[in-house]
Amino acid sequence: MVSDNSKNDAVEPEPEEVSGSAEPANDEVDLDAPADDVLSDEDAALLNQSAADIVAEMRNDMLRAQAELVNFRTRVERDRAANRDAVIAEVIRSLLPALDDLARAEKHGDLEGSPLEIVAVKLRGSLEKYGLRTVGEKGEPFDPNFHEAVVQLPTPDVTVNTVADVIDVGYALGDRLIRAAKVAVSVPE
Repeated sequence: MVSDNSKNDAVEPEPEEVSGSAEPANDEVDLDAPADDVLSDEDAALLNQSAADIVAEMRNDMLRAQAELVNFRTRVERDRAANRDAVIAEVIRSLLPALDDLARAEKHGDLEGSPLEIVAVKLRGSLEKYGLRTVGEKGEPFDPNFHEAVVQLPTPDVTVNTVADVIDVGYALGDRLIRAAKVAVSVPE
């Protein structure tokens, strides 16, 4: 009979240690081992050319993306400026009736010496900072882009259509016409 101690005395075989220096099995490939096949000059040139082509393609993609970003920024800045100008024009358009009333009061002498005279000067000065200018003066040539003819007056001493009188002053903001001047026009007979 075998005692229980004999079971513990049995020696199990130790597993073999695996190390990097051991020879690989036949079905495994050692990537660190020197290659038996050396690339031919033609294959090396082909690989180098492929790598150069990939780098050139990626560089072109990067340059294209940078150009698109620059174009996007330019477009956004242009749109911001256009939006800003449109908002300023709309605010000024809403103030035109008040400016007209102040101009009429000034024309009749009602502003002179009154507190509203200071208000009118400050309001006009503030709007001029944004580029607001008046359009339509007596004696200038009639321009349908800036003037709206309300009355035509046949006049013998004029050779071209000329502004005879300004009924309502027009306003322009930079190059943008806010409101055309309503004018009486002297026309040749």
